[in-house]
Amino acid sequence: QVQMVESGGGLVQIGGSLRLSCAASGRTDRMYRVGWFRQAPGQEREFVASTRWTGEPEAYFSDPVKGRFTISRDIAKNTVYLQMNSLKFEDTAVYYCAATVVGGAYKGWGQGTQVTVSS
Repeated sequence: QVQMVESGGGLVQIGGSLRLSCAASGRTDRMYRVGWFRQAPGQEREFVASTRWTGEPEAYFSDPVKGRFTISRDIAKNTVYLQMNSLKFEDTAVYYCAATVVGGAYKGWGQGTQVTVSS
């Protein structure tokens, strides 16, 4: 079983940047993909970005963040990063990460980290 812990959120001005971290523990050897998701107040949780844990990254991004966010991994540190640039009001949300095994659903959700974008 894998467990994820998110960190790095905070208050940032419009146009600013933040880097979120997702630290994995447990059976990281079984992880296939690691994904970032977000949930704004009153809205459903939505996909943000994902990367393969090993091998070629094969990164995917949702349309609202494409070109502004990047995802990277540090296998030695068991950590996946979400670099968020050119932040907008609508990026305000609690950001979560989770991991899949091959053919499985995302699991090991962390407690989330709050990102608030203000003027």
